[in-house]
Amino acid sequence: MTQTAPMRFVLEYPSELPAAPDEFLHPKVIRDVVAQAEDSRFAGVALSDHPAPSVKWRANGGHETLDPVAALSFMAGVSSEIALLTNLYVLPFRNPYVTAKALGSLDLISGGRLIAGVGAGYLRSEFSAVGVDFERRAALLDESLEAVRSIWTDPEMPVHGNGFGAIGPVSAQRPTQRPHPPIWIGGNSRAAIRRVVEHGQGWMPLITGEAMASAIRTATISTPDQFSDELAVLRKRLADAGRDPESIDVQVVCPPTDLSDAASVRGARDFLADLGRRGATWVVIHADGSSPRAALSYIRRFGEMFIE
Repeated sequence: MTQTAPMRFVLEYPSELPAAPDEFLHPKVIRDVVAQAEDSRFAGVALSDHPAPSVKWRANGGHETLDPVAALSFMAGVSSEIALLTNLYVLPFRNPYVTAKALGSLDLISGGRLIAGVGAGYLRSEFSAVGVDFERRAALLDESLEAVRSIWTDPEMPVHGNGFGAIGPVSAQRPTQRPHPPIWIGGNSRAAIRRVVEHGQGWMPLITGEAMASAIRTATISTPDQFSDELAVLRKRLADAGRDPESIDVQVVCPPTDLSDAASVRGARDFLADLGRRGATWVVIHADGSSPRAALSYIRRFGEMFIE
């Protein structure tokens, strides 16, 4: 519990809120929101990955989302410094060569601003829609993590796996960041912790109740104390593997905060200070998504109130 550096803030792009209007998908609005986030000293902007979610999921609290590589590439072109985070990119959906090309291209055209937040996915119907065996998602995630890192660091070396395999050296550009863009692993399970130790530069747990954890098919971390316990496990395993436990970024999610309510603001400050002392280094913020105007105001005010 020795957090010393200021926490860094990531804006989840407001179109990903369930009630957000379609205005957030318009180019001018995207440009304005990202510009305001950068001006307000947000360190990153994030988009999730749902290529084919079901209508049932959308009607029960799901959200619209743009393709993260396409949208973050546009955001790269209308910004200069803000990091571009996939939160999360579902690796089992795609051939690792396709993933390495798409994410690597984003890192190149942004001048090295990609943070590749990745995970296994959880919507069974979405796996069916894209033709991937839902029951094999964990194995496919492990395979893809190994393959994508290999493609990024030594692209000519042929990579083989489940249903794919290069037959000879492959010509591919390496990303800007070396040895590769940071990989952050999403999930609360011990398997997620293992993946961070083996492949990652960041961990993205979700502190939430049992019902939500079950819905997204991960272990429950419902309290700050449980978060501390799991982070201690991660740090020990990193040390045992010869890695610096302090080198790993840890991202958490800020609870919804009403910036006009002193008690809500105080609660958010206390929550973030507590999680920071426990080892969190990045935090995701959900702006007011009722309209672009409301989002811009929220982002500006949040920056003034919370970001050093």
